[in-house]
Amino acid sequence: MTFNFSFAQHATPYYYYDTDLLGRTAAEAMQQAQRYGYHIHYALKSNANVPLLQLLRAQGLGADCVSGNEVQRAIDCGFNPQSIVFAGVGKTDDEINLGIGHNIGCFNCESEQEIEVIQQLAAAQGKVVTIALRINPNVDAHTHHNITTGLEENKFGIQLWQLPAVIERVKTLPNVQLTGFHFHIGSQITDMQVFATLCQKINEITRAHNVDIGHINVGGGLATNYETPDQLPIPDFAGYFDILHKHLHVREGQSVHCELGRSLVAQCGSLISKVLYVKKLRHKNFIILDAGMSDLIRPALYGARHHIQNLSSAGKDTEQYDVVGPICESSDCFATAVSLPITQRGDFIALRSAGAYGEVMASQYNLRKLPAAVYSEGSKRG
Repeated sequence: MTFNFSFAQHATPYYYYDTDLLGRTAAEAMQQAQRYGYHIHYALKSNANVPLLQLLRAQGLGADCVSGNEVQRAIDCGFNPQSIVFAGVGKTDDEINLGIGHNIGCFNCESEQEIEVIQQLAAAQGKVVTIALRINPNVDAHTHHNITTGLEENKFGIQLWQLPAVIERVKTLPNVQLTGFHFHIGSQITDMQVFATLCQKINEITRAHNVDIGHINVGGGLATNYETPDQLPIPDFAGYFDILHKHLHVREGQSVHCELGRSLVAQCGSLISKVLYVKKLRHKNFIILDAGMSDLIRPALYGARHHIQNLSSAGKDTEQYDVVGPICESSDCFATAVSLPITQRGDFIALRSAGAYGEVMASQYNLRKLPAAVYSEGSKRG
């Protein structure tokens, strides 16, 4: 990523988004998906900033939403309602009514009781609603425990042993039309073989349950390179879609959908912070930033590591630092024992690959202000 702007122009901490990189990433993803006629729904939960959504919508992506507010945001940003899928294990009646009222493309349903509620609400509106069954395939994504969603122990989806009864029940509901099967097994999946395993499991399930469905949704999960973001700023979309094409058995007339999020937006965003203090102790040095876990919670929540870059110094002399924030929590630590150019008060620091699950998860813990958003074309959202 190129930081071609004055870091001091905006009050830190703030998120900086390279919209040119995002545009190139989305274009590559769409090009590779269209080789096989696949459809991409962008997962708004990873970043719901309006300028980014407008760019992604202009590239032809649909929207994957997990709340009513995300559905409304997608509609406000110009997404075709028919390109919106609404997932989530706990949809409220108001959220379901919102989706029905806007005639969204599909509800990804996670339980029989949810389907019964959709039937009641759709009947009240005099509409027939299209749904997909989110099936828990019990596939290990080999990722962090907190972002694994496809194991039987997880709260997500309909279990395989429940599926026959659910399918039979759906057939009796006049205001619900089953159009697809939906799968999602986790996030930040680095092993492409996991997607092949998922495809094989999907094949087994569709063979075992001979239902006439119009689409298969394989979810998302493609990983981002957090360690060396400049070496592979655009993920291997060609390899990802090739895996799906080789291993997923698609019947004539069926369409394939996926829900990419992190892999589209992670690399375009960085959290820009300023060094408040450099604290030197006997056995370690601390860099204390004005950004903290309230601005970027992934390291505290998942033990995630982001590449850290001193934007003010490219000197050859380095020291090791623990890079921490100002929050009154010992978990407010971005990284330990990081080798950086010798750093001083006032230096600008970038926490890279923060475009996904960064700003969108920010809070006002300690009554701190939410970080602003700055875009490479110069616009700012406070």
